[in-house]
Amino acid sequence: MPHFIVEYSGNLHDRLEFQSLFSRLHEYVVSTGAFPIGGVRSRAIRCDDFRVADGREGFSFLNLTLKIGHGRDMSLKTKVAERVFEILCDWMKPVTDTSYCQISFELTELDPVLKFNKNNIHPLFADT
Repeated sequence: MPHFIVEYSGNLHDRLEFQSLFSRLHEYVVSTGAFPIGGVRSRAIRCDDFRVADGREGFSFLNLTLKIGHGRDMSLKTKVAERVFEILCDWMKPVTDTSYCQISFELTELDPVLKFNKNNIHPLFADT
């Protein structure tokens, strides 16, 4: 953990370069000291079937969800959520400066009993 999941309208596909966003997000969350690099992962899901507002062709959306494991205090979660949203909005600025786009973000804390995980990547970063 954490996991960044982006869902975005297909009409944005040629205007977005996700690796730069993912790089900034990964660097930031690791820099907090609260999230190990071995658990950070990101993915983008293109949605070709969508409707925004009244259905105008140029309208678009992007939603980012950040899922984190249980146990971090509210002040850290708030700080992380605010900074992640800033990073996202900054990255989306070329789109929002030239077209209509709905941007949303949610940080979700996963239930400690119902979350299962197996990750053999963590040992690769044990000394960092």
